[in-house]
Amino acid sequence: MIALESVAKRYAGKQILAPTTLHVPARRSLSLLGPSGCGKSTLLRLVLGLITPDAGRVLVDGEEVTPRSAPALRRRIGYVIQDGGLFPHLTAAGNVALMARELGWDEPRVAARLDELAALVRLSEAHLSRYPGELSGGQRQRVGMMRALMLDPDLLLLDEPMGALDPMVRRALQDDLKRIFAELGRTVLLVTHDMAEAAYLGDEVALMRDGRVLQRGPMRVLVEAPADPFVAEFLQAQRAPGMDAWLDAG
Repeated sequence: MIALESVAKRYAGKQILAPTTLHVPARRSLSLLGPSGCGKSTLLRLVLGLITPDAGRVLVDGEEVTPRSAPALRRRIGYVIQDGGLFPHLTAAGNVALMARELGWDEPRVAARLDELAALVRLSEAHLSRYPGELSGGQRQRVGMMRALMLDPDLLLLDEPMGALDPMVRRALQDDLKRIFAELGRTVLLVTHDMAEAAYLGDEVALMRDGRVLQRGPMRVLVEAPADPFVAEFLQAQRAPGMDAWLDAG
């Protein structure tokens, strides 16, 4: 579903993403893990076509992402960012339905899809009538997930979607995301710097540093057989009591 072929990107003369080849099969989830500034979010923006590579090419379902193809491809991609990225002047329902209405969906179809997605993410009709400022952080993220799913995309991209949430809310949302991924069977690319989250939500993990993928595989393989000293150092720094349960769950 996603293919990066020798893709590289520089900003202001600095190498943000070294030549990278990475493939994500359909209906699988890959967590991009690593410290801030390692190139994770840049990789997502390249897949979305928000920026163009300096070298190499990006393909989504076999079609190259270019300035010409990107607008149509984005309709097949759901994108979730931290705190939902919602428009404050629209209600939750208005945020979710914005693109569907832009594309000419009739109101019965919009309403039916809103009901379906609200049930999926466990939000009530009352939540959908509120503005983002009247919702909690976890509720805004659920609305953001609804918006990403509104057009029934083939691919979901999530960029630190739970980074600003407190631990209890974050854990509840992680559980719901894992359930949603399993129910929908979509291809998922998730950016996080949290080891437990990467293990829990990803079928595989790709650990990045300085614009390079140092190792990719199931989290347990990265923990037990690190391919680079930084892999061992990064994972050990995040290791906590009870982590084995997370690894088994992932």
